[in-house]
Parts: sequence; structure tokens; C-alpha cells
Amino acid sequence: MAPITDEQVEIVRALVAAIPPGRVSTYGDIAEAAGLSSARIVGWIMRTDSSDLPWHRVITASGKPAAHLATRQLERLRAEGVLADHGRVRLDELRHEF
Repeated sequence: MAPITDEQVEIVRALVAAIPPGRVSTYGDIAEAAGLSSARIVGWIMRTDSSDLPWHRVITASGKPAAHLATRQLERLRAEGVLADHGRVRLDELRHEF
């Protein structure tokens, strides 16, 4: 993976910050909006620099949260009115468009 620039980190952070309460986005949606080549880059940025962001609004393309965050993430989403069905968020209804 090529080195990630500060500019790319800031773009991803701005996109995540722009996801409104009650909506979600996927790692791939954010990568596409940021002009990045891979959703994995977004995942890396989220793992290292997102504690002050609404990280819980970023989910996988399957509509599921990251396995290691599932309980906490689904609780935070539920508090915003986002309900999961068998651990999966309905992207067709709740996906944020950038």
C-alpha cells in the first residue's frame, strides 16, 4: 500500500464527520468519495484516527459493523434510530449519499 498522505486522512475525516445522525456509509463509499483506490485505506485511517468522529456510522458493504466493534457500534447506531436486522443495517434505506 502506498503511503497515506495527510491530505487523504483529512478528506476521509471530513467525509466521516459529514455523515448525519441516523445514516450510515460504507468504507467503499468513503473511499470512492475521497478518490482513494481501496476501502482498506479508509479502514486503516479509521483504525488510527477516528476516535473524535462518528466512526459508528461507517460499516462494511454487507451492512454489518466490523466484527470487533459490532456490539458497541450497533448500540450507538440504535441510539440514533438506526436499527439492525440480524446485525445488518439496511443500506438501501439508510445509506448516506456524498
